[in-house]
Amino acid sequence: MALLARMVACPLAIEVRNGAVAALPALLSDRRISAGGHVAVVVGPGLGEEVVAEVKPALENCVVHSVNGGSVAAALALVDALREGSHDAVVGIGGGRTLDVAKYAASQAGLPMVAVATNLAHDGIASPVSSLKDDEGRKGSYGVHIPLAVVVDLDYVRRSPEEQTRSGIGDALSNLSALADWELAAVDRGEPIDGLAATFARSGAESVVRTTEDIGSDSFQRTLAEALVLSGLAMAVAGSSRPCSGACHEISHAIDALYPDRASHGEQVAVGALFASFLREDEVFELLDDALRRHGVARVPKDLGLADDEFAAAVAYAPSTRPDRYTVLERLDLGEEEIRARVGRYVDALDR
Repeated sequence: MALLARMVACPLAIEVRNGAVAALPALLSDRRISAGGHVAVVVGPGLGEEVVAEVKPALENCVVHSVNGGSVAAALALVDALREGSHDAVVGIGGGRTLDVAKYAASQAGLPMVAVATNLAHDGIASPVSSLKDDEGRKGSYGVHIPLAVVVDLDYVRRSPEEQTRSGIGDALSNLSALADWELAAVDRGEPIDGLAATFARSGAESVVRTTEDIGSDSFQRTLAEALVLSGLAMAVAGSSRPCSGACHEISHAIDALYPDRASHGEQVAVGALFASFLREDEVFELLDDALRRHGVARVPKDLGLADDEFAAAVAYAPSTRPDRYTVLERLDLGEEEIRARVGRYVDALDR
């Protein structure tokens, strides 16, 4: 019999709305997750602690673990703690670092994971990837199980710093550049494109790029949250970060390596995506520039706290961060002098 469809891993439940946290106890008592609410709750500093205080009275059988920082060491310590107890699932509550630690630890412990996001800073909410720092402070990406459920309470998200939302905007919009790079790889190297993964990644990014709502509105926050969830699903479908990561992320990884802690991941990939689109001379450039400008997201190196020469050095270093990935940077294979010249023209074009 012919195969009629493929099976795609995706969360059992996705809740994006005001007051979503109030339904968390019922969700965690779902027999598909935990019949009696026997879960390990992983919480980081900040709003996550408030979420725990809100739901803990209804979760008598939960055990709370506090984590701080998104490191491999913190994740491995959590793995040890999880193995000492008996849990049906892990519930990560907080921002991106907390969720990444919880996803990694849950995967290592062989437990399903529920993601409860308190901000929209990046697309790790529903992705099969954890971004963690090693003992030397270098950031790496680790494959993990996709969350079994995703909860985004807009009441909590609205209280997060606005710069975190801008970071999420940059991460969501960078998909347009990443997909254009994927298409280059298909043309130049015959790399296959997964149409379903590309559809998820593009749909979310285009919904954000075309919205004119204020970033603090419920409508915009919901649109952004759904776009970030779709990015995670795109990566799960593709089996890699390819639909959401091209030259934009290579440049961001290079900035992390050469000039750590200058700016957020999302704003770095925003500038990386806009510069990559400038190099490709495609229609994505104007779309991205208009959207980033409209929402106050970083567009040029100085917005990241980088001098133009520092950004050029990051661009030159970028291909080495993902040797297996083909993007516009690999296609052009520019020398350092030409990169500096292109960066100069890019900055001149945008500083108008």
